Amino acid sequence: MPDFSRLQRGLGYAFDDPQLLPLALTHRSAGSRNNERLEFLGDSILNHIIAETLFQRFPAAREGELSRMRASLVRGDTLAQVAQELELGEFLVLGIGERKGGGHRRASILADALEAVIGAILVDSDVPHCRERVLAWFASRLAELDEGSVDKDAKTRLQEYLQGKGRPLPQYDLLEVQGEAHAQQFRVACRLQKPALQVEGSGSSRRKAEQVAARMALEGLNADGN
Repeated sequence: MPDFSRLQRGLGYAFDDPQLLPLALTHRSAGSRNNERLEFLGDSILNHIIAETLFQRFPAAREGELSRMRASLVRGDTLAQVAQELELGEFLVLGIGERKGGGHRRASILADALEAVIGAILVDSDVPHCRERVLAWFASRLAELDEGSVDKDAKTRLQEYLQGKGRPLPQYDLLEVQGEAHAQQFRVACRLQKPALQVEGSGSSRRKAEQVAARMALEGLNADGN
């Protein structure tokens, strides 16, 4: 039996309902009673808490700057890092296939579990308690932020570059998906009309593959002097 009391000490929160934390850590591969509903709730309240905090901390920041800062904090990679710091992977309940495949280390599963734990805290208590825990877990990352600290992602930079030149926007096409459902690799083409350019990018999601392709397109444009 996992030592959920140790995990709760690490989280800094003790659940009144003892069933909520195990549920929040149960992946859908383990059965129909899983953390997806809590994940849905946690995702919503996490975005609200981070957006509200950034709005208050950066009164001079424009909407685009706030959006980029929020995205840097709530993206899957960041959530997975926070989940690792809280040692959620040790307590995940996974189906046999996910266990054998190293699901307790998979970033997407860790990120979803963190959101589910946030949702569970909200259900177990209220918004102030949830906010206090989220801000504690994200404190160091929030402290590092300022309006200019988060670069625009590659797709945004490429779009703004082309718009500034009065050129057509890029087209992204999915070329291939390889691998099993839990470990897929996506290959995407980024096509520009003017100047004529096509590059490809790969990643563990279509979004990541598009970002890689956009970076390569930017490098190509810089190399061409366009």
